[in-house]
Order: sequence, then structure tokens, then C-alpha cells
Amino acid sequence: MKEPISPPSDGVPAPEGPADLIDTDYVIGQDNIIGEFKLNLDIHGKVFAISALVTLFFVILTLALHSEVEPLFTGLRNWLTSHLTWFFLLSANIFVVLCLVLVVSPLGKVRIGGANARPDFSYSAWFSMLFAAGMGIGLMFYGVSEPMSHFASSLGGTSLDGGMRSDWAPLGAAVGNPEAAARLGMAASIFHWGLHPWAIYAVVALALAIFSYNKGLPLTMRSIFYPMLGERIWGWPGHAIDILAVFATLFGLATSLGLGASQATAGLGYLFGTPGGDTTMVLLIIGITLIAILSIVAGVDKGVRRLSEINMVLAFLLLAFVIVVGPTLVIFTGVLDNLVAYITHLPALSAPFGREDANFSQGWTAFYWAWWISWSPFVGMFIARVSRGRSVREFIIAVLLIPSLVSVVWMTAFGGTAVNQLVTTGFEGVQDAALELQLFVMLGELPLTAITSFVGIVLVVVFFVTSSDSGSLVIDTITAGGKVDAPKPQRVFWAVIEGLIAIALLLGGGLVALQAMAVSTGLPFTLVLLAGCFAIVKGLLSEHRLINPKYRKTSIT
Repeated sequence: MKEPISPPSDGVPAPEGPADLIDTDYVIGQDNIIGEFKLNLDIHGKVFAISALVTLFFVILTLALHSEVEPLFTGLRNWLTSHLTWFFLLSANIFVVLCLVLVVSPLGKVRIGGANARPDFSYSAWFSMLFAAGMGIGLMFYGVSEPMSHFASSLGGTSLDGGMRSDWAPLGAAVGNPEAAARLGMAASIFHWGLHPWAIYAVVALALAIFSYNKGLPLTMRSIFYPMLGERIWGWPGHAIDILAVFATLFGLATSLGLGASQATAGLGYLFGTPGGDTTMVLLIIGITLIAILSIVAGVDKGVRRLSEINMVLAFLLLAFVIVVGPTLVIFTGVLDNLVAYITHLPALSAPFGREDANFSQGWTAFYWAWWISWSPFVGMFIARVSRGRSVREFIIAVLLIPSLVSVVWMTAFGGTAVNQLVTTGFEGVQDAALELQLFVMLGELPLTAITSFVGIVLVVVFFVTSSDSGSLVIDTITAGGKVDAPKPQRVFWAVIEGLIAIALLLGGGLVALQAMAVSTGLPFTLVLLAGCFAIVKGLLSEHRLINPKYRKTSIT
């Protein structure tokens, strides 16, 4: 495998081959505070200070007033999802359409990093990092529970309360029809883990990659806005965008870390009888944060890459085990059936208006889209950083289509096995178990329970570590003014902050608080992504005209 190219400490690598660089006097890191107070610092003073101080204030306030915080968070989430569901759904549809158009358009030939750039990582290492950063913890947490939940609600049919639907079934449900309920439930699950979330990641990642590796701007969120704001991105408009990206990343990560901690705690209790509760989860978060710090010190190549590859091997071994010893024929036939069901129900599931299934569209889909969007600065920037040298078409296929197909297989194997246990044998253990325990209860009905459940816990923990590690790297890049090789103690600082936020929100209201903050940061960042769509088209058009002589070269502004 080709070893990754080490970028210079003052920014991103220069484009290789013809490039339409943006003409700006700004130098990456020119506003940074370097080596002040006898510390090894290299930070953007305004972005770092505001982000750190506001975040620390939030953590302290949440811990001090945790009994008052939970109802506030709950009300915030309910208001956002009930009033702005249409906005989240419509925006996500735009992201999917843009990505699919780019795959088949001539713009797909543009190469990230310049016409002569070559990939920094092999396919296996690249894809491992994409998937581990993107949604590893989420698939472990929801891979069994979500298909089971949608199956049960669909099978139960619709119900009315005061003329409004009070059930949680997707679309029109499938009352009394187990086969149709299973297809609808799986289609709804795949909908939340397929094209739409990966399109959200792809938009941010591609916009960042083009404007950093092809246009010569810093690897920060403000760079996406150059076509709209021009040189003003170096002032307070750009500072505000980067600060918002920090908040979105921190709270999006905290949500997933909270989910991972609750599932790992439940798994340890299920296997070894360890006590549950907040104390165990807090200790687990502290322990895993320490492991993440060790990975940070090791660096991207030795830390994140190797952990991601280990996790991918374990994940696919567990997936293969479930396929082989579970209902193999049901899983194999279910992959195609569920893919067809997903495509069939996709227009109705993604419709932003005229929905009758308010609980499903608001409580499930709107939350998911806001959650993915809050994760997008972290995942998008990380994907951009490791995707230099790929063509746009290759990039979208790897970031959008392949992970969506993997999600179909994963949901079919894990969720389909749980549904099959209920329908064919009458085993209700998974259905009756707590959300964070359902994976382990499903594995308990298969051979080698202790081993597979332990592998599941390890997967959750390592996904936890890679998310924290990658998130710290991204936040540090943003708060260092776009420098991709800032001092490691700064990354350690952000890893500690991520752990503190997860602890504070768990103590201040549990997963409700975590989810509410993800939704609240996802809302304003949706506007950033919509701007990113315009920036992608603008940037790719200038690159395409540059490398195709029959087109007249035009400026980015």
C-alpha cells in the first residue's frame, strides 16, 4: 500500500497538475496564536477561544442544573422536529439528487487534488476509515432495534387520537400482515441508513476537498462559502461558520458517544453482570477517552487507520457469523427483497409534505437527518482529508453507493434475524428487551453467544475510540485555522472536551439531552450544507473547464 503523503505543517498539499487556484492574499494560519504562554500552541485565537469557552460554560451549566436542563432539552427537540420536519426532508432530498447527478455528469471526471494527484490511501484503508467514522456506533446500536421497532409498529397498524394518528408506524402501516410489515419496516430502516445520510456526508466532504485540495483554501468549513462571501470568509462571517461547525461536531459526537456508552454498559451487564447506570457509563466514557488520546498521539496513519481496519475486520466477521449461523436463506433472499422494498417506498418515505405518519417522520426521520447533519462537519472533513487523489465519480460511489449497500446487508442480517426469531419461533426476547440490549439478546439465540457478544462490545468500544479520535482531529483542524498538522496536545484537549460533553449531557438528561442538542445544531448547519451544494457545482465547473480545453476557463467568483 502506498504510504500517505504527509502534508506540510502550514496547510494542505498543493494541487498536482492543472489547477484553478483562488487568488487570495490569505495565508493559512496567519491569524493563529503560536507558542504563547510558554505552551506549544498553534490556534486560531477567536475560533478556539469562543468554541472552548462556550462549550466549557455549557458543560458546567448542565452539570450544575441538570434537573432543570432535561425538560428544556426535551421541549427544544420536540419543537424542532414537529415544526421543521419538512425542511430537513426537503434538504436531504436535494443532497441525494446532487450526488447522483454528479456521478453520471462530466464533472465526475474531476480529480480531488489536481489532475495528476494520486490517492494517499489504499481502497481497503480508505473505505475502513470512511465507514468507521461515518456510522459505526449507530449501526451497532440500531442494527437490530430499528427494524424490529418498525416491524412491530407496522404490524400493529394505525391508530387515531383526536383525529390525528398516534401510532409510530411508517407510511400506512401493514396491519395483520407480517410479511408486508417486515418489508415496510426494513425499508424504513434502510431509508435512515442509506442514500440520504451518506449524501449529507458526501456534500460536506466534496465541498471541502475541492476548495482545499484544488483551490488552495484552508481545510475548514468557511472555505465552502468563498463563492458566496469572497474575502469576507477570513473575517467574522467565516469565524461564525467555523464556530458553528465546532459546536455541531461536538454535540453530534456526544450523541453517538452517549449511545455507544449506554450499549457497551448494557452489554457488559448482560455478559458479566456489571452494574449499569450513570456511574458505569461515565467510567466507560473516561476509559475510552483515554484510549482515544493514545490513538491521537499515534497519529492518523498509525492510530485512526489501524483502529478502523481492525474494526472493519471484526464487523465483517460478526456479520458473516450472523449470516452463516442465522437464517441464511432468509438473509440472502432478504437482501434483494429489502433493497427492492427500499426503492419502492423511497418516494413516499422521503416526501417532505402531505405526510400522515407524523410520529414516524418527526420522531424518527427528522431526528436522524438532524443527527447526520450535525455529524457532517466531522465526518465530511475527515472524509475530505483522507480522499485526496480520488475522482469525484469514484469518491461519490465509495462514499454514497457502497456504504448504502453495506447498510442494506447489515440491516437485513441483524434486523432480519431478530424479526425472523419473532415470526418463526415466537421468541419475543428482542422485542421486549431494552433498546441498548437488543443486539445482545438477538445474539443470545445463536451459537457462541459469549464470544459474539464480547466481539459486539469490542466493536462498540473501538468505534467509540475512532469517532473520538477522528472528531478531535477535525475540531483541532478547524480551531487551528485550517492547519492539518497542529500540535497534538490541542487534539488531546478536544478529546477530553468531547468526553466531558457526553458525560454532562448524560447526567443532565440522558439520551434525550444528547439527541436534542444534535437536532438543535443540525438545524443551522443544514443551511451550510445547502450553500455547499452551490459551492460544489461552482467549483467543479471551473475545474472541468480548466482540464477540458474546449471549455473557456472562468473564475470561481
